[in-house]
Amino acid sequence: MSKTIFIVDDSATMLMSVKLSLVSANFTVETASDGVQALSRLKSGLKPDLIITDINMPHMGGMELIKNLRAMPSFRFTPILTLTTESLPEKRNEAKKLGATGWIVKPVTGADLVKVIKQLLPGA
Repeated sequence: MSKTIFIVDDSATMLMSVKLSLVSANFTVETASDGVQALSRLKSGLKPDLIITDINMPHMGGMELIKNLRAMPSFRFTPILTLTTESLPEKRNEAKKLGATGWIVKPVTGADLVKVIKQLLPGA
């Protein structure tokens, strides 16, 4: 059974590109365009195996999304990767404190992203 990855990014181009890479690697992919939409989908029953979020998005950014997810018992242990243009150590540390599992700076190749996901999801 394929693992489900939930991508949250306000860039339609980024969503399409990452989704294509992950679908090609046999993952099931769900998407949302910001943290508000993502939380709504997750509260409505979506149970991904891993969440990938951008940091800078309108309505609700990735940091706030991570904080909200870690406060929900059903997502306390779900791996959360940030995929962002932000490279400042302070931002990375803040995300880690909030509960992010990993931090990837854009751009990243599809192959490299899949490699990281497979490390976080054994058997994927």
